[in-house]
Amino acid sequence: MAEKKISQGLKSALELGPVLLFFVAYLKMKESTYTIDGVEYSGFIVVTALFVPLLLASMAILWKLTGKLSRMQVLTAVMVIFFGGLTVYFNDEKFFKIKTTIVYGFFATVLGIGLLLKRSWLEYVMDDFLPLKPEGWMLLTKRLTAMFAALAIANELVWRFMSTDAWVKIETFGFPIALFVFFMSQAGMLQRYSDEPEDAA
Repeated sequence: MAEKKISQGLKSALELGPVLLFFVAYLKMKESTYTIDGVEYSGFIVVTALFVPLLLASMAILWKLTGKLSRMQVLTAVMVIFFGGLTVYFNDEKFFKIKTTIVYGFFATVLGIGLLLKRSWLEYVMDDFLPLKPEGWMLLTKRLTAMFAALAIANELVWRFMSTDAWVKIETFGFPIALFVFFMSQAGMLQRYSDEPEDAA
């Protein structure tokens, strides 16, 4: 199915809205304790339980409007459902926190396996949006593999040795900003290895 075009503002709202709402809800509920069926749940656990259907609803709307979801979005949704469910079922927030480690670690592992096979699987995902020469794809893949591995390690250190407050803030803002800065830092390399015709560029 061909992807339908929607405004960038609406697309960003559907992609980022659930994460920002999770953050706002956590700030409001983090000091509270909720008793459900005789079991006490922290505000973090309750917010996590609310976040899962909110994310799914947002993705369903995005799919309905555009007719397409990226592989990363689908993987993220699966991870959120699985680890969000474990978090609520076991009433233990660590399951939701390690989700980030597993997602970043998974991306680093998959890209790393591709590199061992002398292939850029990143090109398979992003070639339509970022035309690069083969050597450019390999270089970007190596750098992004290292970045994902660093983020996975960083998440482990944050959730194990810092407060839940710190983890929520870093998860919501720190890691996305780090990825944004990473891609901005690659601008020169991307231009150098661009595979677009000179007149198009």
